[in-house]
Order: sequence, then C-alpha cells, then structure tokens
Amino acid sequence: MHFLDFEQPIIELEAKIRDLSLLDGATKEIFSLKRDVNSFLEKAYSKLSPWQIVQVARHPDRPHSSNYINALIKDFQVLSGDRSFGEDKAVISGIGSFNGQSVMVIGQEKGSDTDSRLKHNFGMAKPEGYRKVSRLMKLADKFNLPVITFVDTAGAYPGVGAEERGQAEAIASCIEISLDIKVPFISVIIGEGGSGGAIALASANKVLMLQNAIYSVISPEGCASILWRDNNKAELAADSLGITANFLKEKGIIDDVINEPIGGAHRDHNLSIKNVEASLKNTLNEIKNYSKEQLINDRQERFLKYGRLSK
Repeated sequence: MHFLDFEQPIIELEAKIRDLSLLDGATKEIFSLKRDVNSFLEKAYSKLSPWQIVQVARHPDRPHSSNYINALIKDFQVLSGDRSFGEDKAVISGIGSFNGQSVMVIGQEKGSDTDSRLKHNFGMAKPEGYRKVSRLMKLADKFNLPVITFVDTAGAYPGVGAEERGQAEAIASCIEISLDIKVPFISVIIGEGGSGGAIALASANKVLMLQNAIYSVISPEGCASILWRDNNKAELAADSLGITANFLKEKGIIDDVINEPIGGAHRDHNLSIKNVEASLKNTLNEIKNYSKEQLINDRQERFLKYGRLSK
C-alpha cells in the first residue's frame, strides 16, 4: 500500500504484522499490532489538515468512478462519443439500473495503473468529453432518467488541442444543460473536485461528498502559483481555499458528507461503496417525486447562490 507522509509511523507496524503473519502462534501479537494501527489511524484521521485531506483525496488506491459504477449499477450499458469529434475516455458514461430504477450514470475516471491512467487521461476531460456529457444529459431528459454523476478530476484538460476545440464553451454549455434538464440530478464528489471541470458534472439538485474528498475553484498548487508564484505554498493555499467537505457543508455548497472508513476510502473499498450507495438511495428517494419545475428551480437557485456574498 502507498503510505502518505503523515502515515509514516504505521509503516513499521505494518511491516511487523507482515513478518508475524508468517509465523505460527503469533495471533495475539498480530491482533495487538492491528489494534495499534487502527488507533493511530483513527486519531490521525480525526484531525486532518486541509492539505492532508488533499493528499487523501488524491490517493492512488482510492476507489474510482469505475469501482462505484461496477458495484452499484446493474446492467450498465456504455454510451460513447459526442457525435461531433470523438470519444473521450476520461468520462465513463451509460445507462443502467440503480436500486431498481433506470438511471443515466456519468463518471470521471482517473485510472488505477499507468496504462489505465494514460487511457483515461488522468480523469481530465477534453471538450469532446463535456460535449458527450451534454448529449447524455439531453438523452436522460428525453427518456425521464435520473442522472447520477461521480466527480473525480484535477480539472479539465488544459492542452492546446482542447483549447482549440473550445474547452471553455464545452464546459459552459454542459453547465447550462445541467441546469435546464427536468429530471432528478445527483452528483457525488468521490475524490478531487477541481475547477470548472468538476462543476460541469456537479451542477445538480443534490451534491454529496465523501468525507476526505475536496471541491474547489482551483487546485492548491494552481492557487499558490497565481498568488505567490510559488508551488511550495500549496499547503498554505489549501488552508485558505475552503475545500473540505465539512466546510462546504457548513456553507451550503454541498448537501451531505458521506463517511469514509477509518484511514480513508482507499483502505476499505467495499465499505466506502456501501456508504455511497446508502446516501444515493436516500437522496434519490427524496427528490424523485419533485415536480419538474421544482427540480429546475432548485438547481438554478443553488448555482446562483454560489456567487452571492453573505453578510
């Protein structure tokens, strides 16, 4: 397992557990060491700083959109392409069944190893990716399918080709369509929710967020490079941006915080997926009977509220 900087004290404990597991009669010692590991994790994860949460949100072993889709969506049928330029594999999308109801599912996929990360472009979508999302949002609206999105991206792809093909316009159009569809729309921020690349998939009726995920207008590194021209001040930027789930819940930017296993979602995929499933079920049951007018008005009011200053 990949250990984060603040998790270094447990490396030695984990090594001892592995060594003892090769010996007979070491059950008590192993149990005691595992208890020590859990105690450390519980204490450390109860007081994470914003920068430490950024590290957890980016953990390479964290469950990705594909993990949630494979576990939660039955009979998933992939839908590809923007019908204009091509297919963007940074975005996984299709129709399936969740809790016995047909839904449109869209997720940003980072990949789990070198090959898949390159295939999915590290979850950074290009214009064709956002135009695919727009197309499928319209399709969901036409056939009255609730929309579920899984957000996990450092941001939209900033390459020259993407800019030439209208990256900003594609994102803006995607947000506009998200605000206009007449079906229930739920977004789950499962890792990084970075910049407009995340908002394009999170302009929803309800925004759920995993406990150690982040959601921000810009990455801490990007903020540091703009304000201080120094990437080494990313930790300071993280402290200032207000990117954590509890802070965003308090400010009304998101609706619910989904608990993670002790030590982060990367330590127990199954429990993380079960927690997301329960929250999705409750939220979908809550809004599925909203009128079309209420769905649209609530979504648009949420988006407009982002720019208002409270006294």
